[in-house]
Amino acid sequence: MNLLWAYFWPAFAAGLLIGVATGVIGFRRKSRRNTALGIGLLLSLALAALWHGPLGAADRLSSRVEADAEATLQFYEMTGVTAHLHRGPLTRRLILSGPADELQARELVRTMDTLPGISRAQWSASPAGLPLIVEGLGVTILGFLLGLLLAYLVELRRRYNAQWNW
Repeated sequence: MNLLWAYFWPAFAAGLLIGVATGVIGFRRKSRRNTALGIGLLLSLALAALWHGPLGAADRLSSRVEADAEATLQFYEMTGVTAHLHRGPLTRRLILSGPADELQARELVRTMDTLPGISRAQWSASPAGLPLIVEGLGVTILGFLLGLLLAYLVELRRRYNAQWNW
């Protein structure tokens, strides 16, 4: 599983498409520019939140990551150790718990850090990382800004070509 394709790409694409559409509308009419940009940004953030929650992308990601972690624990025959993603809010930190000596704990953390979709593995749930929805909203904003840039470049080309009336 690739985290980019599984979770972030649809949020980025939604922001990109809405950014292009908003930019085409906003850069042609100066009087409605701020309104169009604000509505477009809110719409792209709403789609990212919808993708995260009701459409189930976060649940699919967490179940896939936890299944990979469980398979890794089964491979190393560490049946007493459990692994789950930090919740409340959902982050990409993997929390390990169970009986393990110092060497096993250190190696399990190192091994679990290499699993795709995990930002960090640790034994305690003390410091929470960046929530997954915030990461998704950030990627959506990045896509929205890139879409605005593309729409601006198209508008510049249109204005430049409009001066040539042969």
